[in-house]
Amino acid sequence: MNDLKATRPGGRSARIQQSVHNTVRNLIETQGRESLNVPLIAQAAGVTPSTIYRRWGDLAQLLSDVALERMQPDAAPVSTGSLRGDLEVWIEGYIEEMTSDVGRTILRDILSSPKIENADACANYMRQQFDIMLERAAERGEEVPSSDALINHLFAPIVYRLLFASSPPNLAFARELIDEMMVTGKSCEPSNS
Repeated sequence: MNDLKATRPGGRSARIQQSVHNTVRNLIETQGRESLNVPLIAQAAGVTPSTIYRRWGDLAQLLSDVALERMQPDAAPVSTGSLRGDLEVWIEGYIEEMTSDVGRTILRDILSSPKIENADACANYMRQQFDIMLERAAERGEEVPSSDALINHLFAPIVYRLLFASSPPNLAFARELIDEMMVTGKSCEPSNS
């Protein structure tokens, strides 16, 4: 016979996850983040605390999962007709969203998880967005850098400034990074040494 998990994608487990995620977002909005704890979330979501501990391990991992869900792109990046234009529009939206208090909290929540998988998933979301832009540019006949070059020379400096710099990145800084990428980034590949 067929395994229920194989025939019911999502099912009860997905409904529990969505209920808990929605509850966390609602509690943050209505009561503030500092009031959050596992028993409060469990009660509001209609599950037992042990369900949350079994599935997420601790509050940090749960907050990381909720943040990761918010990082998942809703749509493909806007196509402007050039790689430079696509990167500028994408990075402008990213900076606008992530320089907000909510955006910075999302990044910190993802990084605060004891499991590295959420940070990896976040990086993969960004890589997928870059791959879409790079594929479109290549189809137009543009010379394109690798997605690794975009991650290392465009995305990483912006995230660093979001998390650690006293002043957040701005569009002028992002455009400088894009200019450097367009000139030098085409051959920039990470070294394995």
